[in-house]
Amino acid sequence: LAEGDFELALRGLLGEGAPLSPSSVARLKGKWQAEYEAWRSRSLGDEEVVYVWVDGVYVKAGFEKEKAALLVVIGALRDGSKVVLAVETGYRESIQSWAALLRDLKARGMSTPKLVIGDGHLGIWGALTEVYPAAGEQRCWNHRIVNVLDQLPKKAHAPAKALLTRIPYAETRQEATKQKGTFRNWCHDKGFSKAAELLDVDWERMVAFYDFPKAHWKHIRTTNPIESTFATVRLRTTKTKGCLSRMTALTMVFKLCQSASKKWRRLDGSHQLVEIIRGVKFKDGEKLIQRAA
Repeated sequence: LAEGDFELALRGLLGEGAPLSPSSVARLKGKWQAEYEAWRSRSLGDEEVVYVWVDGVYVKAGFEKEKAALLVVIGALRDGSKVVLAVETGYRESIQSWAALLRDLKARGMSTPKLVIGDGHLGIWGALTEVYPAAGEQRCWNHRIVNVLDQLPKKAHAPAKALLTRIPYAETRQEATKQKGTFRNWCHDKGFSKAAELLDVDWERMVAFYDFPKAHWKHIRTTNPIESTFATVRLRTTKTKGCLSRMTALTMVFKLCQSASKKWRRLDGSHQLVEIIRGVKFKDGEKLIQRAA
């Protein structure tokens, strides 16, 4: 709603005593913007970040004319809790935009994450090379499956998806590679060579999760923590197209993310996050036992 419409709308809901006049709404917006500015400049030195999910999210509230995406970073901490680390605007998810955001996080004390989970957009991976070169990289399987299905006729989607979903749910990296071969053979038999080739692209980033505890796989195979949060955000921003400035829209999304984060659950197998921080190695989800010299 525009500021001047709040009072009238609330009167209809709450009666004549509705308290939100245009001036009080403006003060509330100012308070939220101040909260956002303080939040985006806070120190991260005390946050032991283990996993990071990143995505460039497009919403309709105040961003489209500037060709901007919301660059969102969510982190999993040592205790298994998840927190929103950044919500910023960036030009079409470019390397420069992602690098600027990551440099800011690093300057505020964020340690190198053990694994970064994102989609196939080249911007984030190029930026990681510049700012956090030691971070592990995992591409989102949901995005990859959608990309592969886009190369197929619709009538082939059901059998293709059945084969594709077997890959990231395989018990070992070797089995995942075998399932990939099964899908490739199916594609060649059907004449869908482009789909088969796409699955081969960036394969090592697709199976990086096998080097982490099995209890964490459900969390780190995809960017679901961001996708599920922004499904809720989009419900509230779709109707505001054209009604908001960039800053007002950014502040609103920040507050929506804060609200959504209150319902987040801790990661399964949270106790193993400490082992990852200590450098314990895993293979196919199981901890490797180091023999004494």
